Amino acid sequence: MNRTKILTLLIGAVLAAVPARGQENVEAIVAQNVRPLLPQNGRGGGVAVAVRMNGNTQFFNYGFANLSRNERVTADSIFNLGSVGKLFATTILAEAVKRGELSFDDPVAKYVTELQRGGDVRRITLGEIASHTSGLPDHPGQYERWHRGRYTWPDFVRFLNAWKADAKHEPGKQYLYSDTGMVLLRIALQRRFNTPFARLMHQRITGPLGMTSTALPLPRDLLGRAVQGYGSQGQPIGNPGMEGGDFEWPGSGQIYSPPRDMATFLTANMGELANHGPMENAMALTQQPVFTVNPHFSQALAWQNVTSGNLTILDKNGGLPNTSTWIGFTPQRHIGVVILCNRGKQPATRIGRQLLHALAQDQSQASTEGQPDPNAN
Repeated sequence: MNRTKILTLLIGAVLAAVPARGQENVEAIVAQNVRPLLPQNGRGGGVAVAVRMNGNTQFFNYGFANLSRNERVTADSIFNLGSVGKLFATTILAEAVKRGELSFDDPVAKYVTELQRGGDVRRITLGEIASHTSGLPDHPGQYERWHRGRYTWPDFVRFLNAWKADAKHEPGKQYLYSDTGMVLLRIALQRRFNTPFARLMHQRITGPLGMTSTALPLPRDLLGRAVQGYGSQGQPIGNPGMEGGDFEWPGSGQIYSPPRDMATFLTANMGELANHGPMENAMALTQQPVFTVNPHFSQALAWQNVTSGNLTILDKNGGLPNTSTWIGFTPQRHIGVVILCNRGKQPATRIGRQLLHALAQDQSQASTEGQPDPNAN
């Protein structure tokens, strides 16, 4: 046997010894890492995971979509995205900027004209809202502590016009996570295009990407696939498809989507979806750092850009009392993950980042930087 044949056999033996990231191996890694998200003692709740790697997408599902109806979680179960839904507004914004339809530097009051009667709110730009640097509080009730109940549109306008900046709430000068600002961004986009946000989302993102089961709010024909939401201890909270939060007008609630659709959204954000170049260019723009919070964390347009040990991770989390969600990927390894859990107060960000490290076979410490999981245990 000549040296060439011997060398070929040796290389083949070495390659055979390297663990292949096949279905069984990935499934074992996912199952091990998401175990802390699963309810104990047969309580309500479950987890859906989508993994994108090696140019393929795999789905892994655990637990119950609806315990009382004995319905298991599937890749087509529809979850409340919570704040992961903010990525849709910033994607529409970035695409509009790419098209020359508006600018990141446009004052929000240019489009939401009721705010032209306000004070400091007139200085806030669309780009500042999208990067959580507007200075607006996370929730308006943190500023108007006397207010009771949800905010109607007139309530919201009153709050915004009365809001005053200060040293810790100065537009463009600091990172301050703001659900308030992102809801305002939806309104600005609606006004610019004279189109309800839900329809705009369909026209510009979900329709072109074929995300047929993603909606705001859920229409009646999709309600049957909506998961029951549960509290952290497995107790049911609300009804499937319910809209919650601080605001009470059409289009201000949460976006709903199944793992299958969110895997498509993830694939597009990773630049791996064929024939969608312009949208992927807009998505790439949303991922660019805008504000450096510290050496390991920069805020992009809704996306967080974190240094996580040896990896760079782009991610976004979401959480309400009855849902915990996360989407993230590592660009240099071309690995992405979506986690949708129908229980509140779960550490989806920590689990998601640890899962990315495990799939990348990277043993460095996963980052804890960025917006924490809401009220996670």
